[in-house]
Amino acid sequence: MKGASGHGDPEEDSGRADPTTSPAPDRAEEERAAALDRFEKALGYRFRQRELLENALRHSSYTHELGLRMQDGADRIEDNERLEFLGDAVIAVVVAHALYRSNPDWREGDLTRALHALVEGRSLAKLARSLELGAVLRLGRTERKSGGDEKPTLLANAMEAVIGAIFLDGGLDAVAAFIERVFGAALARDAARVRRDPKTEFQERVMAAEGEFPSYRLILDSGIEGDEARFTVEVRIRDRPIARGIGRTKRAAEREAAAKALAEAEAEAVAGGEGS
Repeated sequence: MKGASGHGDPEEDSGRADPTTSPAPDRAEEERAAALDRFEKALGYRFRQRELLENALRHSSYTHELGLRMQDGADRIEDNERLEFLGDAVIAVVVAHALYRSNPDWREGDLTRALHALVEGRSLAKLARSLELGAVLRLGRTERKSGGDEKPTLLANAMEAVIGAIFLDGGLDAVAAFIERVFGAALARDAARVRRDPKTEFQERVMAAEGEFPSYRLILDSGIEGDEARFTVEVRIRDRPIARGIGRTKRAAEREAAAKALAEAEAEAVAGGEGS
């Protein structure tokens, strides 16, 4: 495809007929425009400067392949990495402000955990999938063939770039409206606090009570790749077994062991309070 800028698409077969005699580029541009219309509808935001959106959707693999085909002296086509940088900062400010405003009784730790849960990569990749961002993401041929339009990191980075583009096009108010729309439940006044990672919480409790960190011992490894119960791990305090956890990874098993240890400690505390 040749766009309005006259630059070739790295996914195009270089052996195709002269574009001046073929209707394919025009159809491709119409399909691209329609796809972006659908994406803007999913976003709930229409760009005044659509080139900002196009920029946000250009992965470096696309611009690299495109650059190899461009003639010397042609204008460089920018990838989305600068917008990704900007979007990362903007979403942090907007979400932090919304959390601060909605939860006047939350302490710093509560706000920090909620912020991280909303702006970390898995959350943004999930949001990108819900908006079908992968379908409009510009990727090089090799990256697309490897499933790049489904890779969580690429989707999360592109989502940050889109947010950066919204900021440049419409300002902080436009970003705030978008964030409120997609994360509204998590930003509501009655939203539940995000609990700390169970390993971190258990470690802090044990250190405060015992003066040392808990340890984790691998009890069993089935050796089966993809087995949801591959690893069994035991958490110990001063070499005394406390609880066991099972998971697909060692880390998951350790988290489950810590969560069980915390639940047991809380149950003992409740029982002790009732007996006093």
